[in-house]
Amino acid sequence: MKDYEESVAFLGQWGRFQQVVFFLLCSSILPNGFTFSVVFLTDAPRHHCLVPEVNLTQDWHNASIPIEVVNGNQQLSRCSRFRLDVVRNLSAQGLVPGRDVNLTDLEQEGCVDGWSYSRDVYQSTIVSEFDLVCGEQWKQPFTTTVFFLGVLVGSFFSGQFSDRFGRKPVFFCTMALQTIFSFFQIFSTSWIVFTILGFISGIGQISNYVSAFVLGNEILTGNVRVLFSSLGVCLGYAFGYMMLPLLAYFFRGWKSLLLAISLPGLLYIPLWWFIPESPRWLLSQGRVEEAENIVRKAAKWNKVDAPLVIFEDYGVHVDETKTNPKEQHNVFNLVKTKNIRNTTVILCLLWFSFSIGYFGLSLNTSQLHANPYISCFLSAAVEVPAYTSSWLALRYFPRRLSVVSTLLVGGLSLYFLQLVPESLSELAVALEMLGKFAMTAGAALMYAYTAELYPTVLRNTATGTCSAVSKVGSSIAPFLSQLSGDFEYLPYVVMGTLAVVSAFAALFLPETLGRPLPQTIQQMHKRQSLKCPFILRRGHSNPQVLLQSRL
Repeated sequence: MKDYEESVAFLGQWGRFQQVVFFLLCSSILPNGFTFSVVFLTDAPRHHCLVPEVNLTQDWHNASIPIEVVNGNQQLSRCSRFRLDVVRNLSAQGLVPGRDVNLTDLEQEGCVDGWSYSRDVYQSTIVSEFDLVCGEQWKQPFTTTVFFLGVLVGSFFSGQFSDRFGRKPVFFCTMALQTIFSFFQIFSTSWIVFTILGFISGIGQISNYVSAFVLGNEILTGNVRVLFSSLGVCLGYAFGYMMLPLLAYFFRGWKSLLLAISLPGLLYIPLWWFIPESPRWLLSQGRVEEAENIVRKAAKWNKVDAPLVIFEDYGVHVDETKTNPKEQHNVFNLVKTKNIRNTTVILCLLWFSFSIGYFGLSLNTSQLHANPYISCFLSAAVEVPAYTSSWLALRYFPRRLSVVSTLLVGGLSLYFLQLVPESLSELAVALEMLGKFAMTAGAALMYAYTAELYPTVLRNTATGTCSAVSKVGSSIAPFLSQLSGDFEYLPYVVMGTLAVVSAFAALFLPETLGRPLPQTIQQMHKRQSLKCPFILRRGHSNPQVLLQSRL
């Protein structure tokens, strides 16, 4: 029986059919780049206690908010004011603050009348809308965490649904889910409603990304598949990410920003008639005739002649997906045997480490520059060379070596941050961006590496499950910055340690460079067993590194 890629080799790799699928799937990823809209939606504008219009002189009105020293700088207190009744009495007596009255002796109270928010940067955010400050400040990072918990749920279940019901239906259903509930958030009447809708939107956000990724990987072949998985999809995400600060700059209210990032989802409805179901998935379900129809249509698009029988012996060859086409596979198959179980555990660790590093650094970019729009753009722009590097790595270097290298570069750059003196802030920014570069490149490699390790019947489930584990890291990331209260660089030490430990674990994964995608679980078992590439050869006292040659 021919391999799938051999069976469809007559189509070529870059005909009209492949071009349409490639660019449409890449364009569908653009809205996923709006993930970091939470940076703008949950950002806290400068604020202080609201002082009602009462009988106060201008001097006392200006002096009603205490001055605090934060990081060596003086600023108005965000969560307290001088007692209004005391200030009113002193103002009525004609006393002058700072001359007749020592302000440090005055009693303070909380912001019982609410807060006054600056509109220098934003017209409104959900922080100013629902007063998520002071005692409610914990809701700011928690809003982001709940969104990523939705992403986690979507990662876990979308893979199983896609393996059971098909790539295409899940792809479009989850895209609709993301668009509709992002739009519904505009009408939130409370923080709780906004958070619940954000959770549901998160389910659709990652689900359509994973489905599009797997769909493209299974339709495209050869170098085009590598280009799609390592560069096409990732650059689509990066360009969407780079568009975000531009949209946020022109739509500075949280409702108008949500409207701007949700409406583009409607433009993807016509894609249903252009993007086909995955022939690989149809074959794994025993639906050979449907798979052949799709390939014959592709042949017409590419203006090539298809053979009379495209998938010869697929209907009769002894294969688990054909002798029992109704057999279903689920997440438990990822831990059923020792070989697959070890691979799954190591991959989950790698995905977790890359995720907590990537999102921890991305959500911290507001500290890079006083202007959050520039900060966001810098964070997005560094992803373009990162994804380009991952594509080159997938083209020319072993997968295992590439993953280990990005983990070490990212981990060590974060470790070195604590050694940079405060006077060299530019060097600190450069190291943090180097860490972001490495984590981004590594995360892009993991999608392709994971897809190449698992067979068709488990590929989407495995990708979705690993992505779900990674979202545990992204859910923790918003609170990671809280560790800096005890030690300023503790968040970087945590991320760096995870990266170095994961680099060692990655050494035990098998290599996939130059090998065809496995179709069955048996083909996955035939691959090289898990063992560290650092082994002792007979006659040698020192370890040697044995790298597989490129096929």
